[in-house]
Amino acid sequence: MKTKLIAAIFVSLLFGCAQKEDAMVQEAEASEKKLFLDVHDIGPGVTFAAVADAHTKDLATEKEFDVHFIKYWVDEAAGKVYCLAEAPSEASVFKTHSKAHGLVPDYIMQVTEGIEAKTNGRQLFLDIHNLEPGGVTAEAVAGAHEKDLATQGKYDVNFINYWVDEKLGTVVCLSEATDSLAVINTHKEAHGLVPAKVKRVKQGM
Repeated sequence: MKTKLIAAIFVSLLFGCAQKEDAMVQEAEASEKKLFLDVHDIGPGVTFAAVADAHTKDLATEKEFDVHFIKYWVDEAAGKVYCLAEAPSEASVFKTHSKAHGLVPDYIMQVTEGIEAKTNGRQLFLDIHNLEPGGVTAEAVAGAHEKDLATQGKYDVNFINYWVDEKLGTVVCLSEATDSLAVINTHKEAHGLVPAKVKRVKQGM
């Protein structure tokens, strides 16, 4: 009888430990940060100063939703804002913007990124490639980026980083250049994947 009781207690302890371990794993998976790039289509009239003010409000709110905003870019001419953030989910990014200032993104991309290069303080450009949804891989984009780096000197371009949404087939590249044509020509010669858009932007952090 005593042996059975000890065995029952032992099994109970093992089961309890297993449950605790499962809960810890689930909690860790839930809090795992992913990288997101969200896009706000505000429209003409948006200023970098106004976006900087909204970003300050994001920073004051982000901890509540376990978000970390990294950088943002403003295309004043087109009235678009791009925000890069680490977060557990798209919803957490959306909720942070919503509570902070109400300027919610039009869409949010979950992305992977390359290795960031140094900037030289020149004019920044974001270029956007709309490829086949589900038909682009981070590995393939990394290969194309290497070709850009091998070609960029010819056109006086400095590619800084890129972000890939494999699901949407969207690639966003950040570079320094004299003008948008230099960016286009670099991509064209390097691998032939010409961007759909090249936008002059200002960067904030």
